[in-house]
Amino acid sequence: MGKVIAAINMTLDAICDHTAGIPDEDLHQHYTELLTNAGVLLYGRTTYQLMQFWQTLLKNPSGQKSMDNFALAIDKIPKIVFSNTMENTEWDSAKLATKNIEQEVLELKQQSGSDILIGSRSLIIQLINLNLIDEFQICIHPLVEGKGLYLFDKIKSRTFFKLLRTKIFSSGAIMLYYQPLPQ
Repeated sequence: MGKVIAAINMTLDAICDHTAGIPDEDLHQHYTELLTNAGVLLYGRTTYQLMQFWQTLLKNPSGQKSMDNFALAIDKIPKIVFSNTMENTEWDSAKLATKNIEQEVLELKQQSGSDILIGSRSLIIQLINLNLIDEFQICIHPLVEGKGLYLFDKIKSRTFFKLLRTKIFSSGAIMLYYQPLPQ
């Protein structure tokens, strides 16, 4: 049974926005490895639509090896998208969820030995409230955004974490690996 891993970027002021970080070669390599070693990636509609940008690099590579490799990795990994408004995903490796997030994650945990990645703030909030996240990989970027959505908003109960390890990137961003402690 694989782990459910919430992997997300945020700023020093706790703003969670895929456009607010410092995407450098190190970070792209890190996320490429994460995607390559996982079995499935779960997205909400908004984040999924932002990530569709990477399809353009499949047709027209950027020439930056780390970005092009990330585009290949995100294209390859199966994706499940949770949306009430989308009718299709327009990405061969993606499909729309047919169950609610809790049912989908519980079934995936039963089926697979591979990790299940969660890449959307909205899904992370739902899954932390359901106690279904096994590990958090939170990349904190050294900047203050000043506006946007907070990662841990609308959490039902206090959660304690154990720090497993850290990883520092050349940009000054730091990846914090946390395991939620039983409640």
